[in-house]
Amino acid sequence: QVQLVESGGGLVQPGGSLRLSCAASGSIFSINAMGWYRQAPGKQRELVAAITSGGSTRYADSVKGRFTISRDNAKNTVYLQMNSLKPEDTAVYYCNAGIQMLNMRYNDYWGQGTQVTISS
Repeated sequence: QVQLVESGGGLVQPGGSLRLSCAASGSIFSINAMGWYRQAPGKQRELVAAITSGGSTRYADSVKGRFTISRDNAKNTVYLQMNSLKPEDTAVYYCNAGIQMLNMRYNDYWGQGTQVTISS
């Protein structure tokens, strides 16, 4: 089996920064794209940022220039550096990864979510 474990959420003031991490572990053969999604109360889950195995990235318009996604393939870990945080960034942030397991089966996996709250 495969697990995605997130860390780094918390409460920060507007204008502050946070760094989220998500580590994949288990019977992993390879990891394709990895990404971060978020879901605010009463809203649908939305893509925040994604990164391919080759390092190509894409971002939601609302976070461009403020957030940076990166990954360490050796550690099976994806990061989200969030700067200039705004109250509207408040949400539960979820890690996502497309993973091929050692038995060659391919599945989409989600982390448990980490709360990010931006408030003064």
